Amino acid sequence: MKQRLLLSTILSATLAIPAVAANVPEGTALAENQAYNYWMLDAIKSLDPQIVSSVEDSDAVRSLMEGLYNEDGDGNLVPGVALSHDLSEDKTTYTFHLRPEAKWSNGDPVTAGDFVYAWRRLADPATASEYAWYMELMQVVNGAEITAGEKKPEELGVTAIDDHTLEVKILAPLPYFPKMLTHTSVFPVNQKVVEQFGADWTKPGNYVGNGAYTLKDHIVGEKIVMEKSDSYWDAAKTVMSPVTGLTINDENAALTRYEAGELDRTIVPAGQYPRLKEEFPDEATSTPYSCSYTYIFNLAEGKGNEALKDVRVREALSYALDRDIVVNNILQGGQKSAYSWTHWAMNGFTMPEIDYSKWTQAERDEKAKALLAEAGFGPENPLKITLNYNTSEAHQKIAVAVQQMWKQKLGVEMTPQNFEWKVHTDKMNAGDFEMARYAWCADYNEASTFLDLWASYSGNNDAKYANAEYDALLKNAKTAADPGPDYTKAEEILAKDMAIIPIYHYAKVDMIKSDLKGLPQNNVQQTWYAKDLYRVAQ
Repeated sequence: MKQRLLLSTILSATLAIPAVAANVPEGTALAENQAYNYWMLDAIKSLDPQIVSSVEDSDAVRSLMEGLYNEDGDGNLVPGVALSHDLSEDKTTYTFHLRPEAKWSNGDPVTAGDFVYAWRRLADPATASEYAWYMELMQVVNGAEITAGEKKPEELGVTAIDDHTLEVKILAPLPYFPKMLTHTSVFPVNQKVVEQFGADWTKPGNYVGNGAYTLKDHIVGEKIVMEKSDSYWDAAKTVMSPVTGLTINDENAALTRYEAGELDRTIVPAGQYPRLKEEFPDEATSTPYSCSYTYIFNLAEGKGNEALKDVRVREALSYALDRDIVVNNILQGGQKSAYSWTHWAMNGFTMPEIDYSKWTQAERDEKAKALLAEAGFGPENPLKITLNYNTSEAHQKIAVAVQQMWKQKLGVEMTPQNFEWKVHTDKMNAGDFEMARYAWCADYNEASTFLDLWASYSGNNDAKYANAEYDALLKNAKTAADPGPDYTKAEEILAKDMAIIPIYHYAKVDMIKSDLKGLPQNNVQQTWYAKDLYRVAQ
């Protein structure tokens, strides 16, 4: 999902960092209208922090809920519910000091016990969270055993020392651990409310959060409306209200509504950035965004298309996919062709040398033809496959272009299949696909957030890829003084097995109204908080 600059100070005994909210420069005249309307491609699937698994969901939850830490516009950690933390000498025990003024929207105090409850809930197999594995990635004591059903949630290495002191024990030093705490899956929830309403606790009227906003309305697939919360500890600095997310599957329709003044921020449709940048230089933006776009194969035993279990077939399809056409002819927004999985801008990551990335496209095409023939496919026996993708003009354009590439170069008969977001993700989760369009946005600014996805134990590994050497490298990287070589080797294994087809690394290509301020421009994860936004008078 949905990503931070490594703090040198996190290895010291104590971390104390300044608070940040809407930082309106002195003398700035604010607009009378402080409503904010933003575009969402897909429907929000859940507003439950422990269930959330998409960018749209996370964007909303960061306004409704608050974790231990937030990020500023440069990706640095700033206090959320936690004011600071202490780190033990062996760097395996974190003690967080929570702000006493933090409250839930129903008036209850936010306590360390709320975090304990939420973290146990995340790891508990009964919750069936796609992010249960996050506890293992964070190396929280007993996290892996609990998610595997071998220990009880109460044995998780997280303890409420008192209402305002939270202790977390991890298995080994993890330098980027504090950065992982901005992820929505480890946000607190109000136990009393969850147990009272069950699955309905996230509905308007029932929802109790501790963030800067409260849930006013939510019509699935249409809109979400959030209003400023008077109970939030920093409510005095919250400017924007109401905040409305509108689900619009058609990017061109969203652009039309932006131009009509109905949206303050929207995506630039594929191929239109050059024109829009020339016409609206102060509104069209393109910045690096730590997400990677890929096609995944269903490698699960007994599922998918058996032809795709042959690495030669997977290699042929990857080689024949001309990534430069995708980024230069279709997208045209500053994206970069990808031959490896981890986004190039991740902190401290060194791109591996992937051999076929150095070939010409003609060389790749010739190799692809030979491999497919070797695997037994050709004019007399064409490879027939299906590709699932979620509703989006860009996804459709790419799928159609790839369909033509594979047909013209290899004789492959690929059928694109379009589904709305929930159906698309449900099919991937159930293994009901042959190939599928997929994308991953970093949960924190470190390469492991990408590479851990394809570990055999990952809850988001819908491809069901498994390689023991790959798993071992990632586990070793957790305690390595320098994990970089392990990450590079892991990328090389992914490429050798052709477990996925990396296509491009994202850029955030948006239209943003010129009077809207406070959105991050120097954070590769593009993590934004509505409480930081404000509109200036024109």
